[in-house]
Amino acid sequence: MLFLKFLSLQEPTIKTPTHMADIFERLIKNAGPLGQHRERAHGYFAFPKLEGEIGSRMNFRGKEKIVWSLNNYLGLANHPVIRKTDADAAAEYGLATPMGARMMSGNTNHHEELERQLAAFEMKEDAILLNFGYQGILSLIDALCSRHDVIVYDAECHACIIDGLRLHQGHRFVFKHNEIDDCEKQLQRATALIEKQNAGGILLITEGVFGMAGDQGKLKEIAALRPKYSFRMLVDDAHGFGTLGETGAGAGEAQGVQDEIDLYFSTFAKSMASIGAFVAGPKQIIDYVRYNIRSQIFAKSLPMPLVIGNLKRLELLKTQPSLKAKLWENALKLQNGLKEKGFDIGKTDSVVTPVYMKGGVEEATHMVTDLRENYNIFCSIVVYPVIPKGHIIYRLIPTAVHTDEEIQLTLTAFEETKRKLDDGLYKSEAIAQMAEI
Repeated sequence: MLFLKFLSLQEPTIKTPTHMADIFERLIKNAGPLGQHRERAHGYFAFPKLEGEIGSRMNFRGKEKIVWSLNNYLGLANHPVIRKTDADAAAEYGLATPMGARMMSGNTNHHEELERQLAAFEMKEDAILLNFGYQGILSLIDALCSRHDVIVYDAECHACIIDGLRLHQGHRFVFKHNEIDDCEKQLQRATALIEKQNAGGILLITEGVFGMAGDQGKLKEIAALRPKYSFRMLVDDAHGFGTLGETGAGAGEAQGVQDEIDLYFSTFAKSMASIGAFVAGPKQIIDYVRYNIRSQIFAKSLPMPLVIGNLKRLELLKTQPSLKAKLWENALKLQNGLKEKGFDIGKTDSVVTPVYMKGGVEEATHMVTDLRENYNIFCSIVVYPVIPKGHIIYRLIPTAVHTDEEIQLTLTAFEETKRKLDDGLYKSEAIAQMAEI
């Protein structure tokens, strides 16, 4: 007995494998491709704080800037009707209503009415609300595909789709961006694999508008492959919803193939200037998704003020075509102005406006600083490692609330800063020499 008591008092011996590393230590040493610049970038190039009323001009570090970085396409973020609707709904219901997940206790007539209206607007049988776009499509892919199914997708699909693919336990084949010949080749590979394993089907995923380059997905050409191959098509049209098509129903409507899209997905975070997302399609499939999409089954229902606010946003989108018309008027003024000044804006056929330039990270950061501090222009920039070394992409997002004056000031600023870039004035050594003068 005494022997057992003695043993119980001994400190346990824990052997730590010599190869074991501390997780936190590894994370600190390797901050990631973007995080490696965090000390220099935070608060300015990354995680900047835009303050004041959402619009074409906002405050950055105490000074007013012309802003080209917000997906407030139709200008609904501060539309007086929208602001009143949001405020009234928040006052009536608060942010807690409804409590719980929709399947358990969080369903309402308003949620179902928004789904009905979205389905009708997209010319589909049914729709389901999703709390967030990123979370929603990631979980949607997981719900749709079994390990026997094969996914074929465009190489430039958004990160939310790529993360959804990572959950997929089956095969996936990627085709070169918007290259239909390669798309068909991957469909052939997928078909052969399905026939070999004698199980599964094919889901093809692409986008209505690719958010970085602004070019539309080749939905019409992909749809033309359907007589030859058996597949279902899921389209993420986050940037096309509300901006493309005669009624604003998106890229499928614009290309005349809305009925060929099996599942149409979009977020409320862009044209609707809100929170949430939806997917529309055949009633039986949407019903299946409704009872199997884990991100919604195990998450609290979308708050009532957002649902009511989104109903009003959809109403304005449908009844005020002048908003979309003004957006396109501004977008074309900006894009045509850039092209007239010799800028390369790629193959965009949407309102997303990329500006391609040559230069390194140092030059890009100096150019952004010059634009912000001396020209009062705030826009987003993309450099290595997101794109290849030696390249710079500015992504300008025109909205319905930008003015002609703001467009002209921006064109002038880009013309002058591009000249400085070409003359090497943004190289670190040139900046150092100027500082000494």
